Amino acid sequence: MRTYESIFIVHPEVVGDDQTAIIDKYKTILSDRGAEVLKVENWGVRTLAYQVKKQSKGCYVLFIFDADPSVIAEFERRMRIDEMVIKFQTVLLENGYQAPAAAEPEAGSADEADADEADADEADADEAADVAEEKAVEAEASTAAKADAAETTEEA
Repeated sequence: MRTYESIFIVHPEVVGDDQTAIIDKYKTILSDRGAEVLKVENWGVRTLAYQVKKQSKGCYVLFIFDADPSVIAEFERRMRIDEMVIKFQTVLLENGYQAPAAAEPEAGSADEADADEADADEADADEAADVAEEKAVEAEASTAAKADAAETTEEA
């Protein structure tokens, strides 16, 4: 089985239970064909970059699932038929899907984060001091060059 990511845009006037019904309908289509749905995210209504089927807004829905290639054909065929789906795209995830690790704060991790932040602040201060020192050296060199130029014009 391969891992696929499918994003589709639902008509913006479909809200609430109707929207949930459409999402469940496509989950069922995948499940009935033997696909394993790994993740479903409803990103909500967003403005489209350009009008699609005379709509400037749409509700984005993300599906990540494991399926055989034959499942994709039926899944996309059903989306083409459905008038509430105004656009869709399915891509193969070559490296599969790795679920993000749950961020559970540990007791010692807060102290480590504070120490890391302090080190970063110290590094920023050192960098700022180095930049200031370089500017001072450049200013001295510029002043010396102007003085030399003034001496040569006085001698001439």
